[in-house]
Amino acid sequence: MDTDFVDILVRHPVPRRRLTVADYHRLGEVGILGDGDRVELLEGQLVEMSPIGPRHALAVDALMYALVASVADSATVRVQNPVTLDRGSEPQPDLVVVRRPWRGYPGAHPSAEDILLLIEVADSSLETDQGAKRAMYAKAGIREFWVVDLTRDVVLVHRNPTGLVYGSVTTVTMSRMLAVEGLPGVSVAVATIFA
Repeated sequence: MDTDFVDILVRHPVPRRRLTVADYHRLGEVGILGDGDRVELLEGQLVEMSPIGPRHALAVDALMYALVASVADSATVRVQNPVTLDRGSEPQPDLVVVRRPWRGYPGAHPSAEDILLLIEVADSSLETDQGAKRAMYAKAGIREFWVVDLTRDVVLVHRNPTGLVYGSVTTVTMSRMLAVEGLPGVSVAVATIFA
């Protein structure tokens, strides 16, 4: 986009109508959005999701296998399915571990109070996951949020949300274990994610 035009938009913002989750679902019901549209609703705006590359898919699969085996009957692992954070945000994180059954089950997607762990696997989406999404997840009160950083082969563990930030952020390297705070005894070896 032309930088002069961007400057004009910053100084003279154009009024925009933000979508609600209900509006977003209606777009699917009437066929404006189809199954092949890779979009999610973030803060009332439709945002295109990055394509899933082979390494990203392998990391999601590895996490899914490890978490499903670990949580057994104490929680549900959902892969690339929506969560409803508020009236205007319904992202589709790579994985979530939710209490069983979640609030609103089966008529609604899990909400922040149902989520024990939310995970985003990031390569091309790292800036969004570490920026807008992290702030959105903290604001919603997601108690534990992991970013699997495929660019550095580390996992960033975010805990203790306050406002738009997390009070604790820890970088976990390849040789370590990741413990899920909300599920004592549940852990994942970081090396299995990047194998």
